Amino acid sequence: MALRIMRSTSAIIALGLLVLLAPAADAQQRRTDEQREARLDLRNGNVRSLREIEARVLPTKRGMQYLGPEYDPTAMAYRLKFIQDGRVVFVDVDARTGQILGESH
Repeated sequence: MALRIMRSTSAIIALGLLVLLAPAADAQQRRTDEQREARLDLRNGNVRSLREIEARVLPTKRGMQYLGPEYDPTAMAYRLKFIQDGRVVFVDVDARTGQILGESH
């Protein structure tokens, strides 16, 4: 009886871990796909490099902590994420031209 309870408990814990880890794996796969698309677009000369985009945008966001980029291959745009005083700010940048498209808080 005790062995059956332990097996059931172990199975429930394993299932719970799978449920918790699945979204993290999906998010990691999306980031990997975004990076692959960004590299292909850069290699094909369709977009500017992330370093160039960051060099252009980061100096305009003094006092903000830079959290990192995301790339949208459909829109050919980078979304740079910043935080300041507990408020998250997204800066959307055209990856082809480097021009800031907009900001959202």
